[in-house]
Amino acid sequence: MAEKILIVDDEPDMLKLLSMILKEKTPYDITTTNNPLEALELAKKGGFDLVISDLKMPGLDGIDLIGAIKQVDEDIPIIIITAYGTVESAAEAMQKGGFDFITKPFRKEQILFTIDKAMKWLKVQRENKMLKEQLKKEKGLN
Repeated sequence: MAEKILIVDDEPDMLKLLSMILKEKTPYDITTTNNPLEALELAKKGGFDLVISDLKMPGLDGIDLIGAIKQVDEDIPIIIITAYGTVESAAEAMQKGGFDFITKPFRKEQILFTIDKAMKWLKVQRENKMLKEQLKKEKGLN
């Protein structure tokens, strides 16, 4: 089963662009929304392996979205994309648990590389968790 990516951006053109790039160049299932509150509800339902979010959005910005999603799933990597990139906002995003921070305009290769890196990181996190659980069970049996 293909990994699932949730993309949230209040600009419809950016949603279309990211969706098009990912559908052409990756095997992932893509879900998009221009509403960060809807994105949070979708994330709460689970099933996503990665979230790509704009930083500046009405209602709930990307930094707040990171915090809210991390309460639901602490392992999910969240990539923030923004036209308003500052060192401060990048640092805050990373502090809250963001995986990476990309400034617009970005190159197609840059977003694809970052997604690949995030998916590999997630795979290692999940394997690590599984092995720890396995180790706990084995210790419990002995």
